[in-house]
Amino acid sequence: MFKKILIANRSEIACRIIAACREMGIKTVAIHSELDSESMHVKLADQSICIGKATISESYLNIPHIIAAAEISGADAIHPGYGFLSENTYFAEICEACNIKFIGPSKESIKHMGDKIEAIKLMKKNGIPTIPGSNGPIDLNDPNLLSITKNIGYPVAIKATAGGGGRGIRIVVSEEALKDSISMAQTEAKANFGNSNVYIEKFVENPHHIEIQILGDKFGKIAFLPERDCSIQRRHQKLVEESPSPFVNESLRKKIGKAAKNAAHAAKYSTVGTVEFLVDKNKNFYFMEMNTRIQVEHPISEMVTGLDLVKEQIKLAAGEKLSISSDKIKILGHSIECRINAEDPDKDFMPSIGKINNLYLPGGLGIRVDTHIYSGYDIPAIYDSLIAKIISFGNNRKEAIVKMQRALKDLKIEGIKTTASLHNKIMTNKNFYEGNITTDFLSKNII
Repeated sequence: MFKKILIANRSEIACRIIAACREMGIKTVAIHSELDSESMHVKLADQSICIGKATISESYLNIPHIIAAAEISGADAIHPGYGFLSENTYFAEICEACNIKFIGPSKESIKHMGDKIEAIKLMKKNGIPTIPGSNGPIDLNDPNLLSITKNIGYPVAIKATAGGGGRGIRIVVSEEALKDSISMAQTEAKANFGNSNVYIEKFVENPHHIEIQILGDKFGKIAFLPERDCSIQRRHQKLVEESPSPFVNESLRKKIGKAAKNAAHAAKYSTVGTVEFLVDKNKNFYFMEMNTRIQVEHPISEMVTGLDLVKEQIKLAAGEKLSISSDKIKILGHSIECRINAEDPDKDFMPSIGKINNLYLPGGLGIRVDTHIYSGYDIPAIYDSLIAKIISFGNNRKEAIVKMQRALKDLKIEGIKTTASLHNKIMTNKNFYEGNITTDFLSKNII
């Protein structure tokens, strides 16, 4: 097992990893930018090292500085969390070359699953349902462009081949808007991923966004957990997740779980990851992508299975055998996660920065809060707006909703605006309560 892990991340996920390491008896090293010197993950870690200026290119994406910090501190492994360098093939390669264990899958798995087109080709080859689309990247000069979209049928989605997190996506409803949409998607893809390649696929209208948590060891054993429903989104960014899904029945759960397991085998996957699907109203499901990292919403899977996924990820990266199997995993209850962002929902989700003057976090039976904020903490302007995740757990969905409603009312964050009020509207909405949720839920019911 590792003796010391450097955490190449910040905020709540860095705190979450530190907690797992502490329980495992593993020392931790926090890296931070100059702006993040007072962040909670820096205070919690056994050791901290400043690696650069505030901008992420000079700090959290600065591979030479991160590797130097690992070598100076004597860390024998690096946990990338999510975002930043967590799905960066080059970073995984550099870690390997420096004899530092990258806590994630192999660089080959990251590479194959990071390219959406290659991932889709691999899934097709292995009999996993995929959304109809172009067989490769397209551009404005492609002579087959119009025939491709005609064969697929509008509406279509233009997506970045290296995309993720809802970025680099444009929905096109007519031929007239096609070329402008491709151009905008290419520009956004280049800005976010350094790769302007885009592809076309059929836009599945009003689907359910269902994902399957997978775990794999280096000996070829794969297990999958009960599904997570991530259908409540704004601009392709997840806001609320729950497990199990109110839409998925036992038959679909087995089918989609088996497909996720097959996808993991096809990618020769190890450690922790997620296979994401779109599911239409007739319960037809289609592979969307595989995320080769821990997910923001992993806590709800932990709550309904009793597994600590970060600990499992570390154990699997250390070469241990997978100790669980899919058929032995039971759904223990129901869990919901609300992402609390430092944004003002009444002003088109404008970022809200500044000092937290007063803070009260909810607690009690069935409530968990993952966060890095504290009273007196300054919310920076240049990083992700996620400041907390409230997770509720109940014996059933109704109980989980009631507990979340109470937690949201108990939550007090003074000095900045947050999305807590939006989540309260969601939790008290009749359609949400009845489980009528698809990816257009927010626009139809709330905003």
